Amino acid sequence: MKEVDAKELKKMFDSKEDFQLIDVREDYEIEIATLGGEHIPMADVLTQQEKIKRDKKVVIHCRSGKRSAAVIQALESQFQFTNLYNLQGGILAYADQVDSSLTKY
Repeated sequence: MKEVDAKELKKMFDSKEDFQLIDVREDYEIEIATLGGEHIPMADVLTQQEKIKRDKKVVIHCRSGKRSAAVIQALESQFQFTNLYNLQGGILAYADQVDSSLTKY
């Protein structure tokens, strides 16, 4: 599985790279902290897979990287996506390595 780490994601934001960021966490988690990506809860991803771009890099994240990894595996096996990247360590790693103002939970 392809991954980007928190510092790479920060560089992508800073350089205004054209990519899609998808957050697969639950609604209450978004209220605690967010990176500003499109919200598609894990339970809905497979039924809303048409919202996921195929023509650009797509970074998928959750809290720690485990749920997003499972989502990527499902999307790759069921829908043959080839452009998906997991945020290594999730939003927790981003808070630790890039933006300490994010609330950790």
